[in-house]
Amino acid sequence: MTTQPTPTTPAVQSARPDVTALVAAMTLAEKLSFTHGADDPERLGQSGYIPGVPRLGIPPLRMTDGPAGVRMKRKTTTALPAPIALSCAFDAELAARYGEFLGHEARAKRQDVLIGPMLNLLRQPFGGRNFELYGEDPLLVTAIGTAVVRGIQSQGVIAMPKHFLANNQEENRMTVDARVGERTLRELELPAFQAAVEAGAGALMGATNKVNGDFCCQNAPLLTTLLREEWGFEGWVMSDWDAVHDTAAIDAGLDQEMPDGKHLGEPLREAITEGRIDEKVLDRSVARVLGQMARFGLLDGTQAPVTTRDADRGAALAQEVAEAGAVLLHNPRGVLPLSQQALAKGKLAVIGHPAQTPKTAGVGSALVVPETALSPLEDFTGRLGTEAVAYRVGEDPIGRPLPASALQPPFHQGEVAPGPSTEPDYFYEGRLTIDTPGRYRIAVTALGGYAAIDLEGHPRVFAGSSFGDTAGLTADLEPGTYKLVLSALPVPANPVRLTLGWVTPQQARADIEEAAGAARNAQAAVVFAYDELAELIDRPALGLPGLQDTLISAVAEANPNTVVVLNTGSSVTMPWLDQVAGVLDIWYPGERGAEATGRLLFGEVNPSGKLTQSFPADPAHTPVAQDARRYPGEDGQVDYSEGLFSGYRWYQDNAANPLFPFGHGLSYTTFSYTDLELTAADDGVRATFTVRNTGQRAGREIAQVYLDARPDATADEPPRTLAGYAAATLEPGAATRLTVTLDAARFTHWDTAHHTWVPTTGPRTVRVGPSSALLPLTGEVTR
Repeated sequence: MTTQPTPTTPAVQSARPDVTALVAAMTLAEKLSFTHGADDPERLGQSGYIPGVPRLGIPPLRMTDGPAGVRMKRKTTTALPAPIALSCAFDAELAARYGEFLGHEARAKRQDVLIGPMLNLLRQPFGGRNFELYGEDPLLVTAIGTAVVRGIQSQGVIAMPKHFLANNQEENRMTVDARVGERTLRELELPAFQAAVEAGAGALMGATNKVNGDFCCQNAPLLTTLLREEWGFEGWVMSDWDAVHDTAAIDAGLDQEMPDGKHLGEPLREAITEGRIDEKVLDRSVARVLGQMARFGLLDGTQAPVTTRDADRGAALAQEVAEAGAVLLHNPRGVLPLSQQALAKGKLAVIGHPAQTPKTAGVGSALVVPETALSPLEDFTGRLGTEAVAYRVGEDPIGRPLPASALQPPFHQGEVAPGPSTEPDYFYEGRLTIDTPGRYRIAVTALGGYAAIDLEGHPRVFAGSSFGDTAGLTADLEPGTYKLVLSALPVPANPVRLTLGWVTPQQARADIEEAAGAARNAQAAVVFAYDELAELIDRPALGLPGLQDTLISAVAEANPNTVVVLNTGSSVTMPWLDQVAGVLDIWYPGERGAEATGRLLFGEVNPSGKLTQSFPADPAHTPVAQDARRYPGEDGQVDYSEGLFSGYRWYQDNAANPLFPFGHGLSYTTFSYTDLELTAADDGVRATFTVRNTGQRAGREIAQVYLDARPDATADEPPRTLAGYAAATLEPGAATRLTVTLDAARFTHWDTAHHTWVPTTGPRTVRVGPSSALLPLTGEVTR
């Protein structure tokens, strides 16, 4: 097989002679200790630990999660904005600094390996981990992801991009078989991983799912034929948690199992001693790990030193990324930016739980708990004064205690002490009685450990630690009784405090009416809306959870100057869009989200982010809609039958209008595009054009260049694809000439008959503009 043409970069240094000698000097038990995780006696390894071999001078290897900050379980650290926010800046230099800070803080926390970034494509809008992704276009995901990898490793920390491969849903992620065509793999799913290998990534994490019949972590065509033989990858492959199913995985190309040695521990020792697996296969895996430890200086004392954490620099970077990645989606009447001077003399209604309790991050292994985070409400009152701000919760995600009349036996709030086992230490089972039909929210808060709610007929919900302190479910319930089970697991040496609450339809209506009343008496209203993206669980719907849509409509009806701030990790539907005066998507903005939001809303910063995912108008119009085989799958299999028509490509091919298209993003100023010139060269095509700031404010514009399908394209060819982009910051009236090079790889496609990249010749149309749906400049070039 042949790879796509890319700049020549050595993947990694070949294994050093001292590595071979070290492996030869190790006992079988010592070698086996490198093939699976273990407990860290110092409890510093946050997501993985390899003990090393002290007698041979081999130090331990410590790992932590790191897509949005260095995750330190039960400890605070710098919370950067979610990766999806970073991608919306379309800025590889900013991404490199994001990665560089991750590496710096990892060393400050004595970590050697950072598990991330996540290089999977945003294939479908329901994904529980969409906030960890860089969007739906492979060119952009490759550019941002590679920059983050280089940044991490510039600090002497080994980057471990994940999840290899086609890990694009949480639903049935442990077992689902992703059936993906060869061309779709090559043109969509693989480019970012190949670029990370060529950038020198020291390790990769294998996914939990299957690809074309074989589990990723024992998939020889992926781990050996493609990754090792074709790409020349010399680092090691570690499994995702519980993603190994057979000792033979090491033969297929896996090197390390997490979290323990269920298959690559004692069973592997037995397989080697019985002759079922050659010990040389084990030696190979150990050498791969040691080779990277040598490369990064862990074996000879030249490893990058433990740094001093720079919290101030991290906070400044978090705010910079939050501001650069925020996307102004809607501002038809120019209500934004808000006038601080006018509102200080009047009244601003601030509504929504995230306004008072900032939502800085998504939940799961990417959750980072900041040392401190100002709330938007505190920022607003600091700007306007307490008398000028009226806060109402509007939609309460925590709820009030359940009365005994509704829950029997009564649930007693309080602490649960840790027990001796890993089984739940607290178990409550009761009957929930519903008298009035309607929409209810049941929520649990778990401080200091984990908890789970099981309500009869509804999916389990987790709370605590990596799942966030509070989690709940919203359900439309008819009168009757429902079994409710609550279980809890304290973390070692730490009790968990449990609180159970609910919001009844009557209380929800009262909260909404109170919020609308506050908006009615204000000059403007800002509603903070949130979603609940989480690892392990895909979203059941694309709308905002609970009654937030109803809340926003009620507030907008009460005040036409209503602005919605989306504290979300992915696209949401907006049935209230035509009612509101503005929509700003701030994503999960990290620890400086409040400051960034205030500066954006009040015009101190001009929004410049652009969407890296299409926002569907409704659930019926997405690339995976109305076909369960595409998502969530049937009979344990999900078919990527959309082929290359993923994301914005599907909308173009089907002439379907999304709510907001890929690349969309407004500004407080305006820009014009003129004078496109196209020049063919050996290395591709250069598109040069003029961008002018035609408004009254300084602003940054991200210009996008798209390439139409070849004239003789088959029906399997997308109408157009992103081929490049460039950004310019311009004062009012200023103009600049931008040049975007469409590299030669943009003019190739994967030939499935010959299993190779082939050039596309002939005339091609090039389009330039501010989004995938607005491309005022067109030209034709022949290669």
